[in-house]
Amino acid sequence: MPEKMLALLLDAEFSPRPGYELTEAEKRTRKVREGNKVWKNPSIRLVEKEVPKPKGKQVLIRVKACGICGSDLHFVETDEDGYMIYPGLTRLPVVIGHEFSGVVEEVGPEVKLVKPGDLVTSEEMFWCGECTACRLAYVNHCTRLNDPADLKFGELGFTHDGAMAEYVLIPYDKYLWKIDSLVETYGSEEKAFEAGSLVEPTSVAYHAMFNRAGGFKPGAYVVVWGAGPIGLAAISLAKAAGAGKVIAFEVSPVRIELAKKVGADYVFNPVELSKQGKEPWEKILDVTGGDGADLQVEAAGAPQHTLPQMQRSLAIGGKIAWIGRAPKEVPIYLEVFQVRRGQIFGSQGHSGWGTFRNVIRLMATGRLDMTKIITSRFKLEDALKAFERGHKRIDGKITIKMD
Repeated sequence: MPEKMLALLLDAEFSPRPGYELTEAEKRTRKVREGNKVWKNPSIRLVEKEVPKPKGKQVLIRVKACGICGSDLHFVETDEDGYMIYPGLTRLPVVIGHEFSGVVEEVGPEVKLVKPGDLVTSEEMFWCGECTACRLAYVNHCTRLNDPADLKFGELGFTHDGAMAEYVLIPYDKYLWKIDSLVETYGSEEKAFEAGSLVEPTSVAYHAMFNRAGGFKPGAYVVVWGAGPIGLAAISLAKAAGAGKVIAFEVSPVRIELAKKVGADYVFNPVELSKQGKEPWEKILDVTGGDGADLQVEAAGAPQHTLPQMQRSLAIGGKIAWIGRAPKEVPIYLEVFQVRRGQIFGSQGHSGWGTFRNVIRLMATGRLDMTKIITSRFKLEDALKAFERGHKRIDGKITIKMD
C-alpha cells in the first residue's frame, strides 16, 4: 500500500456575495448550502495526498474509473463576478469526483457488507439514516447531510474528498454496492469498471423517473430534454422500460447521435427548429398524434426554455420529472396542470428505493449499456486536459481511468 496518492483538488476563495448572509455554522465549518453565493475564483490542481486509513465502518477503495459530471465542470466555471456556477452544497478544499467504481482495498474492523477484492461503486450522498427525513425514507433529503454544522455527513466530492484520485475513503459501508455481476456481461473487469462508474448518474435519472414521478405504463410517450449523461440515461431507461416512443431535444451534434445510439426514436435540435419557424412543443404533438407526452424529463437545467414547451405538450395525466439544476426563477402556468391533470415532480439524488441495485441489475442483464455514452478517456495525470475538453461540451461522458 503506497503512503501517497495523486488527487484532483478543488479550491476557491471563501468570499460571500454582498448581501448574502451566512449562518454561524456556515462561517465556522465552511460547509455552505449555496456554493454559487460563497466560492469565488475556483480552480483545480493535481496534488499528492496521504492515502487514508479506514477505521470503524470505513472502506478504502482503489479507484478504477471516475466520470466527470456536469457538477464538476460547474465547480470551475464562473459567472461574470467570478463565482462558481454550481449552486449546491459544498465545502472546500475538496477532492472532487463522485461517479466512480473500484476495488475494495482495505476495510475498517466493523465493516460487514464488503471485503477486500470486491468490485464496487458508491452512492454520492452520505445520508445518516437517523434524522426524520431518513426515517421517512427520504434519504436524499437527509437533514444532517445538508446541515452546515454536521461534518460527519454530506456528499462525496462536494463536502467529502471524492474519487478523482487513486484511492477514496467511503465513511460507511452502507453506501457501497457490488458490481461483480457486471464482469461477465461486459467481458472484462475494465469494461465493468466503466459501467460501474455510470451507475450513479444513471441512478439519478432512474430515481426521478420511477421513484419520484412513478414511472409510466409500457407504450407511453416519453420526452427527454437535454442529452447530457443524465438525459442519455433517461433515454436508455425509458427504452428499457417499454416506452412507446422516446423523443429527445439536444443542440450538440455529438450528443444528438448518442441519443439515437441509446434508444431515442426522434431527436430534434431546438435551434434548428427555431430557424424553421417551429417550436419543440409542435414537434412533440406531431410525433404523438396530438396526444402529447405522458412523461417529460427535464435534464437540461434550462427551465426558462423547457418549461413553456413542456406545458404546451403535456398529455392529459402527463407528468414532468425535474432533474436539471439552475439557480433561476421562472413563471409557471398552473391552469395547464389543472385542466390536463398534470404534475411536476422535483427530484434530487439517487439513494434509497433499491435504485443502485436495480440499475446494476439492468446493466448485468445487458438491457442497459451506458458505456456507449463514453466518448473520451483520460489518465488521472491528464485530468486538467480532460476538464479543458469537458468545458467544450462536445462529449457524452468523459471518464478518468486510474490505470
